Amino acid sequence: MEKPSDHRRRLPPLNALRAFEAAARHLNFSRAAEELSVTPGAVSQQIQNLEDYVGAALFKRTPKGLLLTDAAQTALPALREAFDRLAEAASLLTAAVDGRRLTLTAAPSFAAKWLVPRLGRFEEKHPQVDVWLSAGMEVVDFASGEIDLAIRYGGGRYPGLEVIKLMTETVIPVVSPGLLNENPLNGPDDLTHHILLHDGSPDADDSCPDWAMWLAARGIRGVDGTRGPRFNQSSLVIEAAVNGRGVALAKRTLAQADLDAGRLVTPIQIATAVDFAYYVVHPKTKGRLPQVKAFVSWLMEEAAAHEAALQTLDNGAGI
Repeated sequence: MEKPSDHRRRLPPLNALRAFEAAARHLNFSRAAEELSVTPGAVSQQIQNLEDYVGAALFKRTPKGLLLTDAAQTALPALREAFDRLAEAASLLTAAVDGRRLTLTAAPSFAAKWLVPRLGRFEEKHPQVDVWLSAGMEVVDFASGEIDLAIRYGGGRYPGLEVIKLMTETVIPVVSPGLLNENPLNGPDDLTHHILLHDGSPDADDSCPDWAMWLAARGIRGVDGTRGPRFNQSSLVIEAAVNGRGVALAKRTLAQADLDAGRLVTPIQIATAVDFAYYVVHPKTKGRLPQVKAFVSWLMEEAAAHEAALQTLDNGAGI
């Protein structure tokens, strides 16, 4: 007796299954035919072939249109999952053949201020891998199979994905040395003499203070924390501070390169930890690809080195 797992098991024709799935989704043969680039008659014939194969009707034809039979309704979710798995397998086959390419997404500010300056080190270690980086704020849809992994700034809850915490984040006041020379800033009270730069990135992190929250937490009443320019990307508010536009509350991970280079300084040594952090996320199947394994391992090494360097700086400054 042939076992269910036998690779010789007989399956219905794939085209018949595709026609059924499309017709079941649209409940219309004509729209299914348009999607599949065939005629409605061809869809009808494929459905008939599948009905002959399973020995049962799949659709009820009513005056109001098509309805699924109970058998079809029961089988449809598993069939859709099977097509998703087939698409995923095809994507993995393509990636396995073209092992040189790694496609990832990251938020624009993180990509520009932290990731891109370090990518050369990955390319030196893995010259056979071409990194394709897409910077954007939208949450990537991994279902298409086009993206291998993403670096997200958030709370760490990403159902259905492999999630690895990369780095934590803190917020600190930063200012250019030139502006500080013109206008001293020895403590929060001196902010009354400075323009405040606002980070308006759409992170939805309630734990991340804006200027009004930061000033209120320190009992500073003589400074209007709502005034000043606002920028919708963290990298833009940092660049504004570098250019002497005012004092910014900056994400330290993103501002650290400018601090290390002396383009920014932290005159007020107050760091506020936030709940959000940076995470590497990818579907479990993508984690099997050698280029993904290599990139995630490299990312973790870079993040560990970055946080160790910050700890050394903080210990030296007595923070």
